[in-house]
Amino acid sequence: MKKLSVLFTCGALALIGLSGMHREVPARTISKAPAKDIVVAPRPPMGWNSFDAYDCRITEAEFKANVDYLAQNLKPYGWEYAVMDYIWFNDNPGNWNNPKRRHGHPDIRLAEDGRPIDQLIMDKNGRLWPSEKRFPSAAGGKGFKPIADYVHSKGLKFGMHIMRGIPRQAFYQNCPIKGASASAKDIAEPWDTCNWCNNMFGVDPTKPGSQEYYNSLFELYAAWGVDFIKADDMMFPAYHKGEIEMMRKAIDKCGRPMVLSLSCGEAPVSQADHLTQNANMWRISADFWDNWGALEHNFDLLNAWSPHIRENHWPDADMLPMGKLSLDNRPHGPERMSKFTPDEQQTMMTLWCMARSPLMMGGDLLTLPANVKQLLTNDEVLAVNRSSTDNRQLINHNKKAIWVATDPTTQDRYVALFNLDDKPADIAFDFELEYLRGTFLVRNLWDKKDLGLMQKKIQAEVPPHGARLFRISKKV
Repeated sequence: MKKLSVLFTCGALALIGLSGMHREVPARTISKAPAKDIVVAPRPPMGWNSFDAYDCRITEAEFKANVDYLAQNLKPYGWEYAVMDYIWFNDNPGNWNNPKRRHGHPDIRLAEDGRPIDQLIMDKNGRLWPSEKRFPSAAGGKGFKPIADYVHSKGLKFGMHIMRGIPRQAFYQNCPIKGASASAKDIAEPWDTCNWCNNMFGVDPTKPGSQEYYNSLFELYAAWGVDFIKADDMMFPAYHKGEIEMMRKAIDKCGRPMVLSLSCGEAPVSQADHLTQNANMWRISADFWDNWGALEHNFDLLNAWSPHIRENHWPDADMLPMGKLSLDNRPHGPERMSKFTPDEQQTMMTLWCMARSPLMMGGDLLTLPANVKQLLTNDEVLAVNRSSTDNRQLINHNKKAIWVATDPTTQDRYVALFNLDDKPADIAFDFELEYLRGTFLVRNLWDKKDLGLMQKKIQAEVPPHGARLFRISKKV
């Protein structure tokens, strides 16, 4: 029989075992103002997420090592979130030969009637807990609090991924819902499963007990000290309005401000108002990887979402797939250094900053190449992402794109020139397009070099798939 500290079920034996060994840590006392009225993301969040490099199999030691790098090398430049991505509640996810999925996919095995054969780590109320085999500090009912405390000790913030809904396992065991008379079978929708991960069933927002279930989740996350929630399977292929709203209400009630980040995309632009009312960031793209076609497509997506850029609510172009990706050949393709060329990486960083997308580094920090570190630590470029306004695409025609933005303090203008073609190109920005008249000091932000006084236009030769970024300051 498995130790009760490792696997919690809803049976009588688990209830006996939980009484003395799985004590919840109370949430810290903070302001009772509704979380939706608290500005938790005044600027686009910046940090590191484990998915692109470690898939669903990261361990506590690996996570902490990346946290150490983040704190020592990137924190001074504004990178502050360390985010644990998905399936942390499975001792050994993807450890079976699934003929219908990629190598290492975290689907669980199911019996003919749909019951789970592989068991997830779950408490008596149907709430998922970290695997103690992968995260030893979670033992004794501590959950992710020791890891969150470690992240906080480094001056950083802790984030974690969750899947929409209630565990399939909780449905078949009919777990009671904390704070409600309902049970899992009363609120679950067995027909509503994520089309790329079979661990969960959807939750019916019209049923009594559904809001209490989400309240119990975020009460737990608040007790652990979570600062950032990446909620997945929320917007594509179906937009789950009811569960988005239940998460919003649960955060407002839990007693701890948290960034709510919604995945996966493409988010429907028709839901822009709903998203800005309920989330702090939301994925506008499908899973973004290191291929040029996906990067070029994000020009169109970010352009469409640019009217909705605002404080505390950020359209998210997804993680930055730079450095080493897909360790152990998962989750996407073989283990490799990013296939993006140095010019393409600079283009990506320039576009994300000009569109004020959240910046979440996806590659392994422990093997970060020097050129990628330089891209992540250019304070003049990052300032565009942190504090510019009026961000928009001015031109995208004949494989040439121009984005503009404004420094709200000085009224200086930012101009980015992008070459989307496969060969070098001369690209010019005519000052008259933005009614900029007179003489301007032009500075190349990537090179941190003043280029002198200019009138009428900026012109530069831009390499294939490359970018140039300038600051234009009016001279009186």
